[in-house]
Amino acid sequence: MINLSINTDLAREILTGFIKSEIARIGMSRAILNLSGGLDSALSCALAVEALGAENVTALRLPYRDSSPDSLTHAQLLIDQLGIQGKTIEITDMVEPLIKLDPEISNLRKGNIMARARMIVLYDQSEVFKALPVGTSNKTEILLGYSTIYGDSASAINPIGDLYKTQARQLSRAMNIPAPIIDKPPSADLWENQTDEKELGFTYEEVDRLLYLLVDQRYSPREAIEAGFDENFVNAVMTRVRRSQFKRMQPPIAKVSNRTVGYDFLYLRDWGT
Repeated sequence: MINLSINTDLAREILTGFIKSEIARIGMSRAILNLSGGLDSALSCALAVEALGAENVTALRLPYRDSSPDSLTHAQLLIDQLGIQGKTIEITDMVEPLIKLDPEISNLRKGNIMARARMIVLYDQSEVFKALPVGTSNKTEILLGYSTIYGDSASAINPIGDLYKTQARQLSRAMNIPAPIIDKPPSADLWENQTDEKELGFTYEEVDRLLYLLVDQRYSPREAIEAGFDENFVNAVMTRVRRSQFKRMQPPIAKVSNRTVGYDFLYLRDWGT
């Protein structure tokens, strides 16, 4: 049986506790994140506010010249609702010189450039505000590799990375995220009329059900097909998961000594603090 429903009260308690403890354990008290106007960043932001207080959270709006006006509007809706500090920095002048080097540049390359520029701004502003960068990628995106490595996947902590997209939507409703943010088609807003599901070729609801079986229930691809999923769909999803494994790992280090970082030299996150 596929059951993706969650206890939103318990999830809320766990995730706010996670944010508070992880930020405190490295001697900080503030959080900063990129607020895109979408559901995932809105949820991470609301959780950070509940964990740390509105005065300790900063939201960045980082539009490109082609960004949808709705993205800015919806981000502002949440900023106003939560009573947090917002800062808008346009990235157009940062990315255009690189984009213009190749007149035939693809949308994918442009999107990766924009995502990495936004990461640079996030980490720069984290120093300005003395705040820890909080991630906004959900479990579905992480498993599918639907993110830009060292771009939107970059953060110091991620409170929603173990929530499938459909579960993030459940928790967002429970936390009173504005309806326009929850109800609109998910989009990275990297080019005009871009939506996640159009680009992926399937809906989040469909793929979440399959990923739940493959990952949480440890079904084999054959067992998932026997459970009623289309064989081509299962194979396509498994291919994405396998090919994006490198995005979920630190870069492998060639071992030449007795104690190699990441293999033998292993300590807890808060070791030494």
